[in-house]
Amino acid sequence: MSWKRISEEASAADAALIRAKAMELLARREHSRLELRQKLMQRGFPTERIESVLDQLVADRLLHEGRYAELYACSRADKGYGPLRIARELRERGIPEDLVAATLADLESLWLPKLRELHRKRFKTLIPTDTAGIIQQTRVLRQCGFTLDQIKVLFENGEQ
Repeated sequence: MSWKRISEEASAADAALIRAKAMELLARREHSRLELRQKLMQRGFPTERIESVLDQLVADRLLHEGRYAELYACSRADKGYGPLRIARELRERGIPEDLVAATLADLESLWLPKLRELHRKRFKTLIPTDTAGIIQQTRVLRQCGFTLDQIKVLFENGEQ
């Protein structure tokens, strides 16, 4: 169920009011353009006015999807998520595919150490030697968004 906050101010909104609300949202945290548009629409601002404000915020470099993608990806990687899951989440938030690819490429050297750290936290043991253990651990690590190649390297290196 979606909710809307519609006030008299919002229905007669001018660009300055929309910009002020957008700046308030951006002051709390970075947003993608899609997220910011959705939040402003939920507050009852007219779509056609939102787009011009978003364009101006981009021009002023206050709304920057590259910065958002980098911060988001680093935050999710720190929580134990891999590149596949982070890429999907960025796309869901409206980040263009080329920017998703560039952001994840910049973090390429992080994935194996993050995978090792996640494995240590989740399994607290060495790499399993039995097939059932390998399958179970692979499934868990895949759900976190790591590739089969990354998991294979982890298992081949053996020791933690």
